[in-house]
Formats: sequence, structure tokens, C-alpha cells
Amino acid sequence: MFRTRLSLAALPVVLAVAACAAPSPPPTSQVVTLTPPPPPAPVVVPAPPPPPQSELVPPPPQGAGLVAWQPGHWQISAMNGGSWIWTAGQYVAVPQGATIWQPGRWMQQPMGGWVWVEGHWA
Repeated sequence: MFRTRLSLAALPVVLAVAACAAPSPPPTSQVVTLTPPPPPAPVVVPAPPPPPQSELVPPPPQGAGLVAWQPGHWQISAMNGGSWIWTAGQYVAVPQGATIWQPGRWMQQPMGGWVWVEGHWA
């Protein structure tokens, strides 16, 4: 019982001392700006790609929703001694607000060589 009275008697003193303590500073906010890395430099190849391969476009997968066919194209392989590799076409989901897929293409450069221009939604 003596302990309970002592504890209750000490409570106002503890609260008064706690009130005198300096308030903690408000948390500082930090703004982090992320900048995307620059796009990789285009690979310039000296000769045009082979003619496109013909592809049989299959029906879209069942239950795939709104999809569009992205045709296949040639890629240059740095891993394979700079030889051309065919990348097969595929169906992809149409993004919200997109209207048409502009396929990628190999474009001849004015100073010579060819570069790949990625396809995009328009």
C-alpha cells in the first residue's frame, strides 16, 4: 500500500518533468527525384536485314481480351557474331487509350548503316 501511495504521489512529478523536456523536432521530408537512365545508343549495322519472313498469324488466344498482333522482325545478335536472328511475332494486350500499333522497322541512315526503330502505340 505504501508503494501505491508513493507511486501515485510521484506521478505529478514525473508528468511535470516530462512536460519540461524539449519537444522532438518535426520529421524532415525528403524529396527524391528519379531520372530514368538515358536510352541505349542505337546499334548501327552496316547492311540491311534479310527480307522479312512470312508468318502465319494465328487466331488470338481465347479470353485474351483486346489484343493486337505485333509482327516478327529481324534482330542483330551481338552474342552470335553479329548474325541476324528472326524474332517471331506475337499478340500483345492493347494499352488503355492506344489506337494502333506502329511496327518497328530498320531504317537506313544518311551517313550509312541501318538502325532499328522500336515499334510503338499511336
